[in-house]
Amino acid sequence: MLPKVAILAGGLSTRLYPVTKTIPKSLVEVDGKPFIDYQLRMLAAKSIKSVVLCVGYLGEMIEEYVKDGGKYNLQVDYSFDGEKLLGTGGALKKALPKLSDDFFVMYGDSFIEPEFDKIYQHYLNVGKKAIVVVYKNFDRWDKSNIIYKNGIILEYDKKNKLPEMDYIDWGLSLLNKKHFESIEEGKETDLSEILKSLADKKELYGYEVFERFYEIGSFNGLNEVRKKIGERK
Repeated sequence: MLPKVAILAGGLSTRLYPVTKTIPKSLVEVDGKPFIDYQLRMLAAKSIKSVVLCVGYLGEMIEEYVKDGGKYNLQVDYSFDGEKLLGTGGALKKALPKLSDDFFVMYGDSFIEPEFDKIYQHYLNVGKKAIVVVYKNFDRWDKSNIIYKNGIILEYDKKNKLPEMDYIDWGLSLLNKKHFESIEEGKETDLSEILKSLADKKELYGYEVFERFYEIGSFNGLNEVRKKIGERK
C-alpha cells in the first residue's frame, strides 16, 4: 500500500484576494467545482487510500465540503493549525500522529498528476532517503531553487538564488517522520527550511519529471489551470 498523502492547505492565500477573503484557496472554483475536488479525485485514481488535510485559515469550510472523503473513495482526516498559523513545516509536525511513517507531501494549490507508485519505489531503492520531485524549470514557471545532479539535490534554497539552479520543487515530496524530530512542536516553521537542511547534509534525493506543474496560487496560475482542465473536456 502507498503511504498517506499530506496536503498543505492552511495558508492565507493573499495573492488571490479578494476571492480568498471568504473561502480557503482549496475551495476556489475551477470549472464549476472546488479545486480540492480535482486533487482528491486524482489521488483516488492513483491508488492513494488515505489523506490528511493540514488546514488553518477557514479550514472548517474544507472539512464541511470534503467530510470523511467517502465520496472520493478516500479516508480523509484533518489536522488544524489552531489559533496561530504554523507554516508548512509546523503544520506537518502537528499532523505527524495522523500520518504513516513515510508520507507524501503535496501543496493545496498544486495541479499535478504524479506517478506515486514509481516515486515510492524510487524512495525504497535509494534506502528511504527524503525525496523531492524536481523539474528542469530554467526560471520559466517560477524561480528555480534547486541544484540537482546524479540523483541528489546538492542545493535547495528558496531564499538565495544561485546561477546553477536550473531545477525547481515540482510540488511533491516523500518524507519520513524522523525528518521532523528537530522541529519544535507549535513553532512556525517552513517546510523549505527542513528540505534545505536535508540538502545541506546530502540527505535529499530527487526524482525528475518532465511535465511542468500547474498551480492556483495566483490569478495567472488559476487561469492556466482553468484552461488546462477546459481542454480535457
